[in-house]
Amino acid sequence: MAPVGLRSSLKAASRLLLYVGFTAVLLPVQAGAVLLRLPLRTSLPLWYHRHCCWILGLRVECRGQRSAAHPTLFVSNHVSYFDIAVLGSLIAGSFVAKREVANWPLFGWLAKLQRSIFIARRGTQAATNRDEIGARLESGDDLILFAEGTSGDGNRVLPFKSAFFSVAQRRPGDRPLSVQPVSIAYTRLDGVPMGRYLRPFFAWYGDMELANHIWQATGLGWTTVEVEFHPVVTMDRFGSRKALCDHCHAQVAGAVAAALTGRPAAMPARV
Repeated sequence: MAPVGLRSSLKAASRLLLYVGFTAVLLPVQAGAVLLRLPLRTSLPLWYHRHCCWILGLRVECRGQRSAAHPTLFVSNHVSYFDIAVLGSLIAGSFVAKREVANWPLFGWLAKLQRSIFIARRGTQAATNRDEIGARLESGDDLILFAEGTSGDGNRVLPFKSAFFSVAQRRPGDRPLSVQPVSIAYTRLDGVPMGRYLRPFFAWYGDMELANHIWQATGLGWTTVEVEFHPVVTMDRFGSRKALCDHCHAQVAGAVAAALTGRPAAMPARV
């Protein structure tokens, strides 16, 4: 249970009702844009997620420069379902998600309308997953990959799966693929450092029940989420997917640790 005095059922209800209503209005618009292959299918999710962050009480602070190359494979750690709104508000791209997400109510529809790629966890499907991701990159689409393969508790970054980085060997347009590590950390609640005790109210992992977790998280205050875009790299620089994976993990894990321990404040960058 969330700490007494921090949780508000009225706040949770109002945020969730506004979120569902806002989403219901835009769902058919995005569906039409995807069906007709309009440019709006890429720009609308960016606008939608920015407003969802406000509705859900998320204050996003961004550092670094987002890659201007297309396509770019953005590689991030994964803490919460809130990551979708946070990263979706900054990157006009599609997510790479586990196949089960496609069947989730509401979130599955949203993922499909953002043209997400759904991958199977079984190793026998690795080649099919790699080919589908590669085809989207070849067409110039930016993709967002959660390289841990699951979500963590928000206090540390789990090891990245090097198999995900095999797609970085592709050369869309005969150029090395741009890979950008991105770190995300949930650091403050109403301006106060969150700490290990409060962070699980936002991190969703293990066998946590989704509906109850959403109710508790949305009933709390304003949450500061720090996102950092790290320097763009390519496979050519490292020579192997394992070396590229290790570099991206080191960049992300170091930035998350710094954010959680309270680094000096910096002016958020425009991206």
